[in-house]
Amino acid sequence: MKEDQFITSLPINLPLIPGEEIKTKAKGLLKYLGPAFIVSVAYMDPGNFGTNISGGSQFGYNLLWVILWSNLMAIFVQILSAKVGIATGVSLPVHCGNVFSRGVNWFLWTIATLAAMATDLAEFLGGVLGFYLLFNIPLVWSAILTGFITYFICHMQKYGQQIVERIITTMVAVISISYIWEMFMSSPEWGQVAYHVAVPMLTSDSLLVAVGMLGATVMPHVIYLHSHLVQNRRTNDESDCVHHLKMAKIDVFVAMNMAFIVNAAMVIVSAAIFKGNGLTVDSIEAAYMTLQPLMGNMAAGAFGLALLASGLSSSTVGTMAGEVILNGFVGFDIPISIRRLITMLPGMAIILAGINPMSALVTSQVVLSFALPGAIIPLLLISNKKEIMGRFKNGTMTNILGWIIICMILTLNAVLLYLIFSGQA
Repeated sequence: MKEDQFITSLPINLPLIPGEEIKTKAKGLLKYLGPAFIVSVAYMDPGNFGTNISGGSQFGYNLLWVILWSNLMAIFVQILSAKVGIATGVSLPVHCGNVFSRGVNWFLWTIATLAAMATDLAEFLGGVLGFYLLFNIPLVWSAILTGFITYFICHMQKYGQQIVERIITTMVAVISISYIWEMFMSSPEWGQVAYHVAVPMLTSDSLLVAVGMLGATVMPHVIYLHSHLVQNRRTNDESDCVHHLKMAKIDVFVAMNMAFIVNAAMVIVSAAIFKGNGLTVDSIEAAYMTLQPLMGNMAAGAFGLALLASGLSSSTVGTMAGEVILNGFVGFDIPISIRRLITMLPGMAIILAGINPMSALVTSQVVLSFALPGAIIPLLLISNKKEIMGRFKNGTMTNILGWIIICMILTLNAVLLYLIFSGQA
């Protein structure tokens, strides 16, 4: 037998040695990682800085359980959103446009647009404050620079989604490393941390910040966006879609738990450094300035760097989500440059009016909490339709968990409204 004939006659599916098998599985997983990391930026955006610093400096470790519960909700809804995109090849807003009446779609679009504006406000302010604190660039010029860099990152989409995924994943790494390092440097009371992660504690004084933390963690606009992002890796083969969904769940689990660690670190650092020294910090600038004498220039620099990376990356994700929302619900097609200019205006107005950015950040996140049901309810209804989802239709337990989450959010919002109008919050 000739040599080439012998080679071609060898069995094709040779067993892999353990090292090669691990490498092959790792490559298979890495192929699907990315969409959830883009989404995760929204879960550690400047709005989180505002609410988590407020929560930690005012109430110590007491609200850490809110971060845990919010993260579990986030994992649930992002997996559900990814499932819609993988099962159907169509984004959630487009499904809403096809399923619901025009009046309902205009209502949902209005809620989603208000949520996007509140999100963009927080993200834009974060980038501006990051430049201002790190490099002492005047706020107006910082605003222009933030807008320019956001334009640039969004422009990179023309070269493929994975380019943007790499840019944003790098920024997520910067945020994570900066805050995890600060957390260990702050020497928190780990026993108190563990206790308050596990045991809920809420008062009328802390409810506003708790609802803001919920709104900052579970983000309406990326619920819509995730169903669009996963389609980049989707095929029309049903068995591939089953495998894709398994990989998407791992993607979500890794990315969301990274976001959980970062958010918990923000509260822990604020509780240990600010609350531990009897300081109530009511602005991001004050947080930065206070960290310098208490922990040194490196800690303050890490804070500023994390804030800058958070603002720039989340602004990009907000713009991407805005495009999906506009095109899906009502078929609008507004150029990114005009949309970015519109979304920058509220942030510019706050800067020019001299309003405390921290207060604006917390308020914007409360608005997002009120907008959440407007995204989660359509997601549950669409993902439970057999004619749309086929074999991927929700199971009974998924529906029960989904409606429990919605009831919890609505209850928190109702209690907050009562306290506001009764003058107790």
